[in-house]
Amino acid sequence: MSKNEEKRMAGGFEIIHAMRVGDREIVLGENPAGIDDERYMCAFCTENGLLASYTEIMVSDDYSELVKLFGERVAEQAEKTRIDLNGPKIQGIPNAPITAVGCEVISYQDDLKGKIVVIKPEILRREYRRATCQLQLCTGGFGASPNSRGSACYCTELYSGKTSRFERSDILGTIAPEKLPEWAKHYLEVVRQAEKKARDREGR
Repeated sequence: MSKNEEKRMAGGFEIIHAMRVGDREIVLGENPAGIDDERYMCAFCTENGLLASYTEIMVSDDYSELVKLFGERVAEQAEKTRIDLNGPKIQGIPNAPITAVGCEVISYQDDLKGKIVVIKPEILRREYRRATCQLQLCTGGFGASPNSRGSACYCTELYSGKTSRFERSDILGTIAPEKLPEWAKHYLEVVRQAEKKARDREGR
C-alpha cells in the first residue's frame, strides 16, 4: 500500500480482503488492538453513496475460522448471483453482450434523454456484462443533454427496472426502439407504464 493510499476501515477494523459478487460485497477485517475474541471480523457490506453499512457481522480471534466463513459467503453469493442472472436464459432471452456493431454511435450533440442507451460492457462488473444489463432507458441528468459540461446520465435498466447513474462516456451508443429485440420491447413498455403510473400519482 502506498503512503498516499488510505486504509479502508470499518469501525476499528482494517478491511484486508474484500470481494463483491452481484449486489453484495463480502469483507474480512482485522483489528490488532481489539480484545482477544474480536481480532478479526467478516461481514457483508452495502454502500449508499459515501456511506457503508456492515451487516451479519461475525467476530473471532481465529483468523482461519473467519477466512473459511469469508470463502463460504463468497461461494453462497456467487451461486445466488448465478441463479439470478440465469433468469433471462430460462426465459429464452439471448443475452450475449452488445457491441458497437449493434448500436448507433453518439456524439456530444446528441440528446440522450428518453433514448435507449447501451452501456459499454467493460464498464460493468464481469458478471453483468450482458445485454439485459446493458440496455437502459436514459431518463435525464446533465450528461444526457447535448453539449453539456455535466456528465451524469440517469438510467433505468429495461430488464429489471433498476435505476443507476452512469457517465456519458460509459455509453457505447443508442438503439432505436423499433430495432430492439422483442424481449427488450416488452420490458421497455413495462418501464414506460411504471413511469406513467408514477407521474399520475404525483399529479393527484
